[in-house]
Order: sequence, then C-alpha cells, then structure tokens
Amino acid sequence: MATRIIIINLLKKINRIQMKKLLILAVLLTGTFTFAQNKKAKATIKVDGVCVMCKNRIEKACIKTKGIKSAVWNVKTHDLKLIFDERKTTLAKIHKSIAAIGHDTKLEKAPLAAYNALHGCCKYRSEEIREDHKEEKVNSEG
Repeated sequence: MATRIIIINLLKKINRIQMKKLLILAVLLTGTFTFAQNKKAKATIKVDGVCVMCKNRIEKACIKTKGIKSAVWNVKTHDLKLIFDERKTTLAKIHKSIAAIGHDTKLEKAPLAAYNALHGCCKYRSEEIREDHKEEKVNSEG
C-alpha cells in the first residue's frame, strides 16, 4: 500500500513537471509567432506607368498606405521598391492601393474609372503614349 502511494505521488510530480514544460514551450512559441512578422519587410513589385508624374503619384499613394515606410518607383524599370511593416499592411493591400489610383500591378489591374482619371500623358496602356515617352528618353539622353 505504501509503495502504491509513493508511485502515485511520483506520477503526480512527473505530470506537474511535464505540464510546466508544456506551458513554458507554449509561451515561447506564442512569443515567436508574435515577433515573426517583420517591421522592415522589403519587396519589389512591378507597377505600370510612364513618367515622373506617375512616379510621384505611385510613391505618394504608397506612403499614404498605413505601414509603408519607404516607396521608390523607377520610371525605366517600373520596379517599386518598398519597405513596410508586415504587422500593419500586406502586399495584397499595397497592390490594391496602387490600382485604386489608376496604375496596374502584376496582381491588380486598375479600375477603368481610376485609369481614365489619370493625366493624359500618364495613360500607360496606350501604345502611342508609351512610344512618345520612349522618344523623350532617347532625346534627353542624346
């Protein structure tokens, strides 16, 4: 009978120790998942546009999007380099905010109303306007 009580008490102690270990493990994992989102995530996305007016519009729209710390769009390559806080925004939200001002990205096409609201020289979907901007670049370089 005494050995049975000793064994039962030992099993209770082992269970308490295992529960403490599980609790500590759960706390550590929760902390890890909480901090897994990057405050300074970097991304590069393609955004359609043709000129400096487009550049200003795209960068301004990005900076107004909550969580974006830096946005630099390159007119020649169409690359938008971003630094953003993943806890406050997502790439999907960024694509949507850019499309909302009239510029297409790989994931989001701008609504026709937003595209039509762009200045005449910014209508990047027009082959004629794209060609005009290519000629401007050649003339300014030569």
